[in-house]
Amino acid sequence: MSDSKTPVPKPQQKDVARPKSTSGAIDAFVSQVRAMGAVKSGAGEGRLVLALDATMSRQPTWDLACRLQAEMFDAVGKAGGLNVQLVYFRGFGECRASRFVKDTGALKTLMTKIDCRGGQTQIGKVLAHAVKETARQKVNALVYIGDAMEEDVDSLADKAGRLGLAGTPVFVFQEGRDPLAEQALREIARLSRGAWFRFDARSAAELGKLLSAVAVYATGGLKALTARDRPEDRLMLQNLGRGK
Repeated sequence: MSDSKTPVPKPQQKDVARPKSTSGAIDAFVSQVRAMGAVKSGAGEGRLVLALDATMSRQPTWDLACRLQAEMFDAVGKAGGLNVQLVYFRGFGECRASRFVKDTGALKTLMTKIDCRGGQTQIGKVLAHAVKETARQKVNALVYIGDAMEEDVDSLADKAGRLGLAGTPVFVFQEGRDPLAEQALREIARLSRGAWFRFDARSAAELGKLLSAVAVYATGGLKALTARDRPEDRLMLQNLGRGK
């Protein structure tokens, strides 16, 4: 990802948390993120945070999730004008974030090199990170993909509500049918004025299109979704703010 003939800026990698790690994969992640050319969002540009639960429970469907997320990056690249940040958590307190970049190809490559590891969910850290980011500079949307919830629901709801007030909707894609996770994730979507969707192998094609709709929304808002007027755009509009 850093084999460019033209020198690029070397932004510092930002950690949501800074646990110690001896993993070569983590070192590679840090190096790759530092090699990315960071961009500043200006007029007419959107910012989107893509957050992934990379704990061990997601291992069975990880490849499918990566493929769909890669399709979203492709859609983002075609849409243009969108800066994307990749966030993931796994293991013991490990939660990392890249810089906002336009090079979605680089993010796609980076994402496919993340492997799942045992640990509890850290959704609260993801939401708190998004709150801080949008306080510094507007974040137009947060996409969260996960299958479980092992945290205090009231605390998550508070952070989701803050994002809603800031105009940063959370688009939640839930794998599986964990009822406790579903209740919490629906509430996060509702309070942030985002949307909740089920994620599994059978709905892969539809969800891939929905992810592209999120990219369109983050770039141009409701007006852009309405103007494009595809079935996935209409479905997204119907579900915004309902959490269901």
